[in-house]
Amino acid sequence: MILESILKINPNAKVAVRGDNININTNEIEWHNGTAEISKADIEAQFPAVELDIAITNLRKTRNNLLKETDYYALSDVTMSEEMTTYRQELRDITNGLTTVEEVNAVVWPIKPE
Repeated sequence: MILESILKINPNAKVAVRGDNININTNEIEWHNGTAEISKADIEAQFPAVELDIAITNLRKTRNNLLKETDYYALSDVTMSEEMTTYRQELRDITNGLTTVEEVNAVVWPIKPE
């Protein structure tokens, strides 16, 4: 989380984090190659954004796996039902408008049609 937060602030940062990468007070941060040091407060301020990024990434992985399960319906020799088309579109739209980890955790997955 610490490293990800640093990279949100400075994507080009050359840095090493030693420890659990979670608790900013118990980790050692080494700045390399002239990378400007970022304050602990600024790093911690990015934690909610990083947590959201992680939650969205995990949501997308699950969504992508569910889409893969129905990809064969999109083949040219298969007729996709309207229900399946709707289901797949709902999966693709599932991340729209999510702005908090709580919203991501509350996502209700559409039901796959028979």
